Amino acid sequence: IERSIGIEITVYIVLDERKFMYSVLFFNIFISVLMLKICMVSSCGGHFMELLQLIPAVKDLDFYIVTERNVASKDLLKKYKHYCLIQQERRNISFPLKFSYNIVASLFFLLKERPDIIISTGAGASYPTCRLGKWLGRKIIYIESFAKLNKASVTGKMIYPFADQFYVQWREMKKVYPNAIYCGTVY
Repeated sequence: IERSIGIEITVYIVLDERKFMYSVLFFNIFISVLMLKICMVSSCGGHFMELLQLIPAVKDLDFYIVTERNVASKDLLKKYKHYCLIQQERRNISFPLKFSYNIVASLFFLLKERPDIIISTGAGASYPTCRLGKWLGRKIIYIESFAKLNKASVTGKMIYPFADQFYVQWREMKKVYPNAIYCGTVY
């Protein structure tokens, strides 16, 4: 994943925005990587633990984390720049209200930080950031949950059609997401 962030995404930025000649592309890739801002977004729990596994890939870049506020993530977030969403559960009666709040909060965080790339490990709370980010022209990298071995997640199904890069952690998941990239697990 580190190579994908450092090379594939940067190539998009260099080619799309700067239109440099091929001969100087690799020099500009290095320069562009140093200037990228990354939003890392996930819901709490296992999705957040997977997101934390990706921090070594972005530790030298300007990044921040967006996740749901909960007891388990409270101490871990003290180490990194972060923003919190309200914890939401689809089957809870308060879901529409909490989801609406998270949409507005996600838009606020995106407009404030203006990331170049959004990396997500799911689940539902990360969808507004990814969808709004795409509408704002940001590159979306989605990593399907480690727990998904042969069936798509709800969030994965929604983000797959517009993700710039979509990763699966199990080779079997290429049957579910044919255009996904498999490179092993984040653990």
